[in-house]
Amino acid sequence: MAAIKSLMTRDSVAHLAKRQNWAAREPGVIVVFCIVGVVAIGLLGLFLYKKAIARKANKASAV
Repeated sequence: MAAIKSLMTRDSVAHLAKRQNWAAREPGVIVVFCIVGVVAIGLLGLFLYKKAIARKANKASAV
């Protein structure tokens, strides 16, 4: 049983060593991920900015 396990381990290590750089082969997907991330961060920033402005307006009207 130990021999089978060592063969499986060897095959797994060989498979990991043979892997190529996925990001280098698929640059378009990485660009799309970056664009989506930038848009999401921008929308989140806009949402937080509007919340902060509304909070300041409420504080100013209460005082």
